[in-house]
Amino acid sequence: MQQRKVYIETYGCQMNLADSEVVAGIMNSNDYGITTDAADADIIFVNTCSVRDNAEHRVHQRLQTLKKYKSNSPGVVIGVLGCMAERLRTELIEKGNIVDLVVGPDEYRRLPELVENAMSGEKGIAVRLSRVENYDDIVPLRTEGISAWISVMRGCDKFCTFCVVPFTRGRERSRTLKSVVEEVRRLNDSGFKEVTLLGQNVNSYRDGDSDFADLMKAVSEVDRSMRIRFTTSHPKDMSEKLIRTIAENENICKYIHLPIQSGSDRILKLMNRTYTRAEYLRLVEKIKCTIPAVSLSTDIIAGFPTETEEDHKQTLEVMKHVRYDGAFMFKYSPRENTKAWEMGDDISDGIKVQRLNEIIELQQKISLEQNQPLIGQTVEVLVERESAKSSDEWMGRTDANKVTVFPKGDATIGDLVKIKIHKVNSATLFGTLEKRKVATLQESIPLEYWNAGINRHSRHLKSYF
Repeated sequence: MQQRKVYIETYGCQMNLADSEVVAGIMNSNDYGITTDAADADIIFVNTCSVRDNAEHRVHQRLQTLKKYKSNSPGVVIGVLGCMAERLRTELIEKGNIVDLVVGPDEYRRLPELVENAMSGEKGIAVRLSRVENYDDIVPLRTEGISAWISVMRGCDKFCTFCVVPFTRGRERSRTLKSVVEEVRRLNDSGFKEVTLLGQNVNSYRDGDSDFADLMKAVSEVDRSMRIRFTTSHPKDMSEKLIRTIAENENICKYIHLPIQSGSDRILKLMNRTYTRAEYLRLVEKIKCTIPAVSLSTDIIAGFPTETEEDHKQTLEVMKHVRYDGAFMFKYSPRENTKAWEMGDDISDGIKVQRLNEIIELQQKISLEQNQPLIGQTVEVLVERESAKSSDEWMGRTDANKVTVFPKGDATIGDLVKIKIHKVNSATLFGTLEKRKVATLQESIPLEYWNAGINRHSRHLKSYF
């Protein structure tokens, strides 16, 4: 019998990308092949996101496009997975006779069984949320050999009033530290150069007595040449221990995504963010003092219910004070089942767009100003892929997560190279490859600093670089 093939299309965040790799691993271990061409597939999965209304509209439009594959071959099974599946399960099955399966993020183990039933004409819905499912024993199927996303925990207990995650992904539960370290070790043995630890609120990770700082340290020790990143963190769970761990381990990237959402205490309280503006700014100062070279990014929502012009101006003030290197900026999108939904959506779309544009314009200005001092400097970049605009150039990222583009030269994907920057814009650094051996950090620092202890000499190290 010819092997059936699965095509997976992913929308939304990095967590969805990691989930798609888990789904691919489950299907592959049950003798299904994986294809990158929907036209070649017997089963088409669309892994969805419900965080914002726009993402759901895109999926609905895509399902209409995918209908042609079912028309051409009625036996094709189409399944909607992920957050949107849990939220709109009945509508997806009944609307348009396109979708055969609706499977939530905690029910992926049942996919082989559900697919077999669907091939016999039985539509299926499996959206039960779990208090224990973390896919700890599933080996994700990955095809890219440089950077990997590793889900270390699932769900969220914060219940921000604008967010559907606790309702679509359930409550927090963490994988074991041992299983995460073993997965990182397998990736390292397979040639991966960078891993990013993922969770809806990743720094609330807990495995017995081990917290997220313990996990980060353990992962960083697998191979000191492997870059370690993480996302997304909640300010309330950004501990001093975690900040010190980032500072003290060379291969943990000095980049922190720290969502603020709003600069107004009134709006933060309505959002149930559990911190004040002053507490957030003190945390930022603590991070910058402990990790002087840190790069910070954030999330900002424009037009949350009842937001006034003064609330909006306070957000702009926080941006000017913190000077983020980058930001994910959105206009508020009401989501059913959230507390904010009950508040109504009283800010007009025109005002939301106006405020969002002001936020974007300010952030682009700040990002450009943050990048300009790098002109003439040399940065270390992990080569990831070809530039989207030219096959003669590589694209990679710095330790601080800054996208860098440069002529290929003799570099290849997976190399850690030195790039001299000659031009920047708000989003990208442009430079040329320096043709010399890349020293490790320890090789480039005088031995006496390492013998005496890197923390005691942080002032000297800063001046040394």
